[in-house]
Amino acid sequence: MKVNLKEQGVQYEAVIGLEIHAQLLTESKMFCGCSAKFGAEPNTQTCPVCIGMPGVLPVANKKAIEYVIKTGLAVDCKIAPYSRFARKNYFYPDLPKGYQISQYELPICEGGFVEIAVDGEKRKIGLTRIHLEEDAGKSIHEGSGNMSLVDLNRAGTPLMEIVSEPDIRTPKEAAEYVKKLRAIVRYLGVCDGNMEQGSLRCDANVSVRPVGQKEFGTKTEIKNMNSFRFIEKALEYEIKRQIKLLNEGGRIVQETRLWDSNKGITESMRSKEEAHDYRYFPDPDLVPIEVNDALLKEIKSQAVEMPDAKRERFISRYGLPEHDAGLLTSEKATAEWFEEAVKLGGEPKAVSNWMMGEMMRLLNKENKQIEECGLKPEQLVGLLKIIDEGKINVIAGKTIFEAMYYKQGYMIGTLPKFQLTAEGIAEEKGLLQISDAGEIESIVDRIIADSPNEAERFRGGDMKLMGFFVGEVMKATKGKANPKIVNELLKKKLKTEN
Repeated sequence: MKVNLKEQGVQYEAVIGLEIHAQLLTESKMFCGCSAKFGAEPNTQTCPVCIGMPGVLPVANKKAIEYVIKTGLAVDCKIAPYSRFARKNYFYPDLPKGYQISQYELPICEGGFVEIAVDGEKRKIGLTRIHLEEDAGKSIHEGSGNMSLVDLNRAGTPLMEIVSEPDIRTPKEAAEYVKKLRAIVRYLGVCDGNMEQGSLRCDANVSVRPVGQKEFGTKTEIKNMNSFRFIEKALEYEIKRQIKLLNEGGRIVQETRLWDSNKGITESMRSKEEAHDYRYFPDPDLVPIEVNDALLKEIKSQAVEMPDAKRERFISRYGLPEHDAGLLTSEKATAEWFEEAVKLGGEPKAVSNWMMGEMMRLLNKENKQIEECGLKPEQLVGLLKIIDEGKINVIAGKTIFEAMYYKQGYMIGTLPKFQLTAEGIAEEKGLLQISDAGEIESIVDRIIADSPNEAERFRGGDMKLMGFFVGEVMKATKGKANPKIVNELLKKKLKTEN
């Protein structure tokens, strides 16, 4: 984002780095056997280890370590053969031990990159590191009068922190980067990516500098951005705020700021800490992590097709436009739904059109993911089949699609069973097209006979009247007549009677 300050002749650019915390999909917490499941009653998923009782010893979750390595391999990181945990010391009510177990100078993954595309231009965003740590608890400030409460269910759940290089230059690039990483961790099955529930969280470090200057400006950290839209909005506001402050002769203060989505502004939370403020030191209760060749080979054998590779395959194999392929592969479940429909006989472009059109419209209306869609690939394929056969038209198809989506079938006899096939619903709702040429011909003859003036004008060259005749036939058949047959018969009749 570049803003030209004409009164000073200064043009600024933003420098953005993101820290993404992804809660790993393990059954238990990072250093104990407590459940890591979301949504339980407060403080019901705790034990002496995760609430920091004296004398207890943590044991690292092997599955969490494997998930971080799997992610690192997917984004071209270097996997460290030797890494270790450190204690990050700070005092806050939701941190029961008075320190957080994290990684500092020896993380599991270093380097790597994520490729994004914005406005048709591809860019590689470098990664500094990916490391493993435990989450803190949750402070609850609302609904408890003049007190704050603490829920420690989340304390100790495994987090993967993905730290980018300061390579991002616009809010739009930042949002695309987070979208891409979310897709990657969901494809890998290591994180569900639910931003509303906090299982994928993003903090941004942002500064501005005059274009051409190599030195970074003073940065601020922005927290509390739980959607792609809020990431863009928060960064846009903060960039403008910093530029305005510099323009007025002020200076940027290094601090942590919170995004207030209701006000549309960032607000100061506290001064920003440096690494030395946390007094990192190696955790004496945990042994180092050693990654041998056998473990790496095993994890590499579990590799899955990533979004970029799948998108390119959809373009080359199914002949889809880049836009379609990008949308269909943005979520693994969506890509799998598409491929299952094609495997069952659906024409790729037709399947893509209905998925991106009617399906996404209904899912967005209910704020649902495709995993929650009750309509199955075989039902869409059945719908496409009867459209191709001319049994229904596209308008009727949309009605049937919605009925199948909402499971609005009909009772078969007296049995409590829903008929949810496209053809079954078409029959029940009376949507099957009339494709009998003889039946349509008699209706066409009647319409022409009842409209002599219009017929004469058409024969005289007023071709726009074709729409009138088609409309009258469709009205007479309640929209059920096959449009192709209607048009052919009208052209034939009006011409031969000339």
